[in-house]
Amino acid sequence: MTIIRQDDFIDSICDALQYISYYHPQDFIQALHAAYLKEQSPAARDAMAQILINSRMCAEGRRPICQDTGIVNVFLKIGMQISWDATLSVGDMVNEGVRRAYSHPDNVLRASILSDPAGRRINTGDNTPAVIHMEVVSGDKLEVEIAAKGGGSEAKSRFVMLNPADSIVDWVMKTVPGMGAGWCPPGILGIGIGGTAEKAMLLAKQACMGGIDIQELLARGSQNALEELRLELYEKVNALGIGAQGLGGLTTVLDVKILDYPTHAANKPVAMIPNCAATRHAHFVLDGTGPARLEPPRLADWPLITQAAGNARHVNMDALTKADVADWRPGETLLLSGSMLTGRDAAHKRIVELLNAGAALPEGVDFTNKFIYYVGPVDPVRDEVVGPAGPTTATRMDSFTGIVLAKTGLLGMIGKAERGPEAIAAIKEHQAVYLIAVGGAAYLVSKAIRRARVVAFPELGMEAIHEFVVEDMPVTVAVDSRGQSIHDTAPRQWRMKIGRIPVVAV
Repeated sequence: MTIIRQDDFIDSICDALQYISYYHPQDFIQALHAAYLKEQSPAARDAMAQILINSRMCAEGRRPICQDTGIVNVFLKIGMQISWDATLSVGDMVNEGVRRAYSHPDNVLRASILSDPAGRRINTGDNTPAVIHMEVVSGDKLEVEIAAKGGGSEAKSRFVMLNPADSIVDWVMKTVPGMGAGWCPPGILGIGIGGTAEKAMLLAKQACMGGIDIQELLARGSQNALEELRLELYEKVNALGIGAQGLGGLTTVLDVKILDYPTHAANKPVAMIPNCAATRHAHFVLDGTGPARLEPPRLADWPLITQAAGNARHVNMDALTKADVADWRPGETLLLSGSMLTGRDAAHKRIVELLNAGAALPEGVDFTNKFIYYVGPVDPVRDEVVGPAGPTTATRMDSFTGIVLAKTGLLGMIGKAERGPEAIAAIKEHQAVYLIAVGGAAYLVSKAIRRARVVAFPELGMEAIHEFVVEDMPVTVAVDSRGQSIHDTAPRQWRMKIGRIPVVAV
């Protein structure tokens, strides 16, 4: 009989969450570096360079890879011969480990979990509760798979109940382009097939935690139907030309992982969940001898990459006008210096409520000829001005964009991924611009922020409005003042270059 002690389990959960917050899995780094070396799209190659540079910086500084430090997912396989030396329930022990990890003074992680999700949406303050799945199995050990899943990639989860004769490949190829770039490719597609609706979703989530081995599979060839499906989807999804951050290129997915389960004769449930450039997961086993120990990787395992500014345009944001931004074009690289304001969903909701009521915005919130950065930063530690501060998915702000541009004098926005038709129309109408920073390079971005202060809605926590003063913050023009979007044009161009899938006229 194996005895699992409460403190050992809690400490192992806490340590694993800290570990995955700043260490990418080495198979991910190797796969991304290989994709970077072969990438022919300059914009996509630069985005991958930033992700790799950011990853090494996080490993060195032990700070989060992404500002979105995720919702904790835990899969437990509890051996039947285990005995617990504990006063807390298994779920309570997991959540205590999460609580300690996310409030660790040396590496504070962002609290993103909201209670009352359909109502007041109140931040729980410590990123609890985790999403926990438990299975009782034979044996005398406790197996733990743990992940911190980012909200941007989780938002792109998809499910379908196909007819038995329907093609899984056809559904995936129809679905992936509609997911956009908010899941921060390149990453991994996890696919679950079979069981029931909820079982397929769980399989897809677990598949995301598998090791990257598609190159080995390509080398030896498929040996069963699932491996054949993996290879077909890997080739065809990459042939879509979506590329890193949706900027067009050769690599959209680093691997496609599939798990299946027997299903009813009348059904073919299929789920797809992407794992983003902030891939964070760990697997450990407790056998009663103490807490788990995850060995730190060697810094030599990270490639040494430097980012060249090239022909980037230096921009002083404190002296910009509409005339200045009118000649910026999609794909152009800018280095921003000066002041900007931040704001995410909750702040936008309050801003629009005030505008609709004809009320003044809070003191310190003046968007005239300014940019708003869609970000919810991690709290700073030690001598940091701000913690990791990468962009959040911009489409969540689309419904607010028209009124904010019309009533505030805002020049432009900074976020990640594409904008929808509603936002692009508003950008064109008001001759504004939309810029993107690289999702998955949050620590790197934060080093460009020289000063930071909260100016409004402090009660919103990480969603409060901040003023940032930045120096040479790298961004790419995604939508110009004429409404032209790189996320529309670049994947189409690269799909043509790859030449395996015909371009669909739109």
